[in-house]
Amino acid sequence: MNYEELKRQIGKAGLTNKAFAELIGINPNSVTNFKKNGVPSNIAIIAVLIAEMKEHRIDFEDIVKKAVYELGG
Repeated sequence: MNYEELKRQIGKAGLTNKAFAELIGINPNSVTNFKKNGVPSNIAIIAVLIAEMKEHRIDFEDIVKKAVYELGG
């Protein structure tokens, strides 16, 4: 996934880059850095999944926050 597609998926989920970063427990600058360094596959997968969850009216924020918390994030 390229950076523009990542931004599209984040937007589809109704999030800003900053809100997405905070939700998944990464530095907001990291999202911007993906533009020059490439989007890691795990980040791409998360973005697609939350965008799909939003489209299907699933409250992804609580689910993601719980997963991040359980992983120690």
